[in-house]
Amino acid sequence: MLRVTLRGVRAHAVRFALSVLAVALGVAFVAGTFALRTMLSDTFHGIVDAQAPADAYVRGDAPLAGGGAAGAGFSLGEQRVPVPAALADEIADVDGVRAALPDLAGPIVLVGADGTAVQSTQAPSFGLAFHGDDPELRLVEGRAPTAPDEVAVESASLESAGLAVGDTTRVVLAGEVRDVAVVGEVDAGGPLAGATLVYLPVDVATAVYAADGTVATVSVYAEDGVDERTLVDRVTAALDDADVTGAEVLTGQSQRDDLQAGVDQTLGFVTSFLLIFAVMSLFVGGFLIANTFAMSVRQRVREFALLRAVGASPAQVFGVVVGQAAVVGLVGSALGVVGGLGLVSLLRVVFEGLGMDLVGEIPLDATTVVTCLALGTVVSAVAAAVPGRRAALVAPVEAMRGEVTVPERSLRRRGLAGALLVAAGVAAVTYAALRPEADAAELLLGAGAVVVLVGVLVASPAMARAVLRVLAVPFVRLLPPMGRLARGNVVRNPRRTASTAGALVIGMALVGAVSVIAATGQASLVRVVESATNADLVLRSATSVIPTGAITDVAALPEVGRADVLAFTLGGVSPEPGATPGEGDGAGVIGVGDGVLGSSVVVDVLQGDVDDLDTTHAIVNERMAAGEGWSVGDEVTVVTEAGERTLDVAAVIDSPVLGGAVIVPQAVLDELAPGPAQVTDTVFVDAAAGVAPDALRAAVTDAVAPYVVVSVQNREEFVDQTAAQVDQLLVILYALLGLSLVIAVLGIVNTLALSVIERTREIGLLRAVGLGRLQLAGVVTVESVLTAVFGTVVGLAVGVGLASVLPRVYAEEGLDRLAVPWDGLALMVVLALVVGVLAAVWPGARAARLRVLDAIATPD
Repeated sequence: MLRVTLRGVRAHAVRFALSVLAVALGVAFVAGTFALRTMLSDTFHGIVDAQAPADAYVRGDAPLAGGGAAGAGFSLGEQRVPVPAALADEIADVDGVRAALPDLAGPIVLVGADGTAVQSTQAPSFGLAFHGDDPELRLVEGRAPTAPDEVAVESASLESAGLAVGDTTRVVLAGEVRDVAVVGEVDAGGPLAGATLVYLPVDVATAVYAADGTVATVSVYAEDGVDERTLVDRVTAALDDADVTGAEVLTGQSQRDDLQAGVDQTLGFVTSFLLIFAVMSLFVGGFLIANTFAMSVRQRVREFALLRAVGASPAQVFGVVVGQAAVVGLVGSALGVVGGLGLVSLLRVVFEGLGMDLVGEIPLDATTVVTCLALGTVVSAVAAAVPGRRAALVAPVEAMRGEVTVPERSLRRRGLAGALLVAAGVAAVTYAALRPEADAAELLLGAGAVVVLVGVLVASPAMARAVLRVLAVPFVRLLPPMGRLARGNVVRNPRRTASTAGALVIGMALVGAVSVIAATGQASLVRVVESATNADLVLRSATSVIPTGAITDVAALPEVGRADVLAFTLGGVSPEPGATPGEGDGAGVIGVGDGVLGSSVVVDVLQGDVDDLDTTHAIVNERMAAGEGWSVGDEVTVVTEAGERTLDVAAVIDSPVLGGAVIVPQAVLDELAPGPAQVTDTVFVDAAAGVAPDALRAAVTDAVAPYVVVSVQNREEFVDQTAAQVDQLLVILYALLGLSLVIAVLGIVNTLALSVIERTREIGLLRAVGLGRLQLAGVVTVESVLTAVFGTVVGLAVGVGLASVLPRVYAEEGLDRLAVPWDGLALMVVLALVVGVLAAVWPGARAARLRVLDAIATPD
């Protein structure tokens, strides 16, 4: 039977070609995801190796409560309690130590040759100390920076900035704009993924990044002949002899492994996200494959009957059909692996254009190849199982009949089963909407949505006739007789039409749901932002950090009446009243000045009075710790690396802008997070009495211009920028969903092409009684359009209906204003019309080219 299986594939290669392409597209996404993850992992591992090259490290022996301070952004892994920078001097005297260097690093902004801040792919910008005795630091050109107005810049950063050794520029450091000269070019020793590195004199870096005398780690380099384990033992013994507490010593490899584990965890999330779309694409491709083999079985009934007549068992016939599908899947998977590597090659070029170089060759390991081949083959074989069963049940006597037909079962049972599934899914979704506070609400919502979609797919053949008759009315009236013929063709076989449209139903359901979620999120976010501030202007930063100098300069302007700062840090915060923060109990701690709440920042006071905020009281946002049990008078403990404070709760508020945070007076924040440990990302500015909005904006814009990274926005621009963040995510989701829609279009093309083959004699008879070539092509086109619109309308109805429930379930998370983008949904329907026309081009042309006499002579 293997020979029969392979001959069948060769004989019907055209029929299976688009199925091969569908499998190839889905598998290409899977293979590309695996390859991209490996390349990203290798790149970031290279960054870790380059940035953590020491033989040993001294670090804090416990993690920071809540994950550490906001200003510590240079750390790649878990942030831990700091250690004294002076330890480096003691460790340097240990036998076998070549150098011991305190790791001084923090945020900086480099101004490029064009006068703008150097930014690449949103990667961070770091300032580091230039240690002359660092064995891993290599000067490519120039010399080390020694004076306060001198810097050295990493090679790739220097190129992206358009600067060269000897140029003068500016940096924003510790909130001040400084004129500096580039005196050296440094090789960082590995990939940086677009990060900007600026090297400072040690005394300057110490004053800015270690003002309190502590650092995150101390890098220790061994002399030749001393291995990492021996070095760690010697340094540990020296610290014990010196009675140093709160510090631990670990090998360089252990430090790199910890950092790489964090990178792999993050990349694992990205990979899972992409694989979801890849599997979804394969699932959609399964519809195409199942439909292809269902039609193939219909057209080859006599062939299967002859196989049965000459002695083939039902199991052998079933094996022939499934085996042919497996061959299709195997060939498609092989093409998909190659296509995935091509996709990654394209992405690599895109990343390089954005300033992020991916290291190494594009990986192609045996595990990825085997996984992809197996996945595509299994999906194809499973998709062909139902058509294969139908072929296996063909009776041998069918081979002797002049006309062979396949009896169709009633759609009543299938429609009833689909209706029951839809009812069960709707019940689960309704319960979640009516009881959003229930523990199982989110689970019921997700499960109910899946059951509804499955139920619609099961019931779609039963409802296809009624829906298609309605959709066909304009075509019947405007394009007789083409519209009437096309309606008859799609209604005559509702199973085939529903199966063809099934892929579009899934894709459009996701598109509809994503569109509603995005519009609802934007509307809710806009409402929150509009109602959260009364300020005339809002200052933001491209680096998420507004320099303190810019704040001071703006506040000093005569045109400014108020300049209210929102500064924050990350720390350990009590998860519930009276509890001591533990590891993982991290939250934002926001400092505000007098009168900020209620003026620049509008909040909804649930309990207490915000005017009672002082150095012994704090305000708790209800959203912190999910709003469990907080009341006026409760105690909340805040822990940071600089200290700990227990405060009484003066008020409980609801403010999405200050969500997930505890609010303290600015004086308390200065104590808990001095200097660079706190970050200011937003400043609200109000005009002085009698100052016009245009005059205020002009004055503030001039004041912040030297700081390069600060933007000035009015309330409308602030709202638009916030909403634009949702748009960016939406573009990514649409791009990923686009793959499933492409496969759905291939399904329509394939079905129409097979339908032309199946109806060859019918087409010949229509031509014989006077139907022209263009009219015949028009019939095929209308069929395609009706199928595409059917799938689109049903899919959008399901997606929009399910997504409309989300504001009921997630109102407490801020998704509380339903918005349906009717214009976008209408555009999807128009797109379906275009897709239907394009999908019909090749099948329509093929039908029009059939010779009348040959078509009539073709047996049914």
